[in-house]
Amino acid sequence: MHQRQAIRRAKRASGRTPSGLLPYFGAASMAEQEGERLQKALAQAGLGSRREMEEWISAGRVTVNGAVATLGMRVSGEDVVRVDRRTIRIEAPGSSLPRVLLYHKLEGEIVSRDDPSGRASVFDKLPRLRGGKWIAVGRLDFNTSGLLIFTSSGDLANRLMHPRFEVEREYAVRVQGSMAAAQMRQMLHEGLTLEDGPVKFEKLADEGGEGYNHWYRLVLKEGRNRLVRRTFEALGLPVSRLMRVRFGIVNLPPRLKRGMLAELGPGEVAAVLDWAGMELPQVARQSAPDRDAMRKPAIARPRRGQADKRGDKGGATHGGAQKGVPSRAPSGKAGAGSARIRGLAPSRKGR
Repeated sequence: MHQRQAIRRAKRASGRTPSGLLPYFGAASMAEQEGERLQKALAQAGLGSRREMEEWISAGRVTVNGAVATLGMRVSGEDVVRVDRRTIRIEAPGSSLPRVLLYHKLEGEIVSRDDPSGRASVFDKLPRLRGGKWIAVGRLDFNTSGLLIFTSSGDLANRLMHPRFEVEREYAVRVQGSMAAAQMRQMLHEGLTLEDGPVKFEKLADEGGEGYNHWYRLVLKEGRNRLVRRTFEALGLPVSRLMRVRFGIVNLPPRLKRGMLAELGPGEVAAVLDWAGMELPQVARQSAPDRDAMRKPAIARPRRGQADKRGDKGGATHGGAQKGVPSRAPSGKAGAGSARIRGLAPSRKGR
């Protein structure tokens, strides 16, 4: 009786049953039975990482049903959530997959929403996202082109970007001059030390070149600012062109021209979530009987010993969609360039 009276009083005060109301009796509250934790719901809406959302909540920037939110409270689609007076759309847990966009960045674009100089921004090319915002998964500097991933999920963005997950980034780089054999061995083994710490390449392949310019393919497991350029400058080899061709399991699709966007389909998004070690939403589990079946339309695996017949015949492979960019993947395990469908590379452990 007392519990029902408390709920009725809360309804009159806020216009609805508050997500964080604790009952007087019972081991579990309504908040624990329904809804998603607020910081997680905001991160899934694409506003940022969970830690960032916790800071916003602690700072009083978030309200739920007109009241200042507190950490740990739960919300559902029926709650009115606002951040700095902007209404945020909260979806029921498991009701949908996050959205993932691939963009072939041009040189001369910035990966920022605000620029005092008024330069072209990659965010100007993105479709409007209702009730959230697009999060760029890793940045590329002004003079670097290639693969950019955008997602509506703060959790997914964090899984792909945070250093502890060691997600691979692959680049095609053209330098002025060429690396000595000793320098290649150094970068694959002991590496070198820059002003912000050590750096070492996971993979490195000589792609040849003409005249003074030479191409290399390399793989890193971190994304520090201008890391590739600074590393080659430390080796005495200025970078004249840099292009990212892979991020984790996602390749730059060969047919995605510069300045163009492509959105991953549900099966591909589910494959990325699975590869990143994230729980699949209920809608994805219901629509696919098992994870292997879900991957088939998204990931292509060539037969053992089958060569890539497109090679250098004008059709780019593994991100070589631009003229002059070498198309051969670095030597090593399971070349990511073997994938041919919508930009997803074969799944592999270690990321």
